Amino acid sequence: MTTDELVAWFERHTDEYCSFEKVETKRSGRADLHAFMLLDTLVPGTQDMIAGSEHDEFYLDVSLEELAAVATPEQLLELIRCGIRYDSEYNCLAMFS
Repeated sequence: MTTDELVAWFERHTDEYCSFEKVETKRSGRADLHAFMLLDTLVPGTQDMIAGSEHDEFYLDVSLEELAAVATPEQLLELIRCGIRYDSEYNCLAMFS
């Protein structure tokens, strides 16, 4: 999948946003922790997951290119259901607190 396809995937599935109850196999009972653990499995890193914040929004330190190369549509749907979204202003993944 390309980065453009990844962005389009997030935009097409906004109806699933914050539907954590639909995630079948939970890594945690908390949506944010589930998302962070899934992201770390897909795109391992050594830096903090949260790259920055502004008001009630967190910006994530995850390479969109690397994520697009490895994530399945089902995994992306899980992320959306956990409250992860694409932020076009900063071209990154983000979530509200």
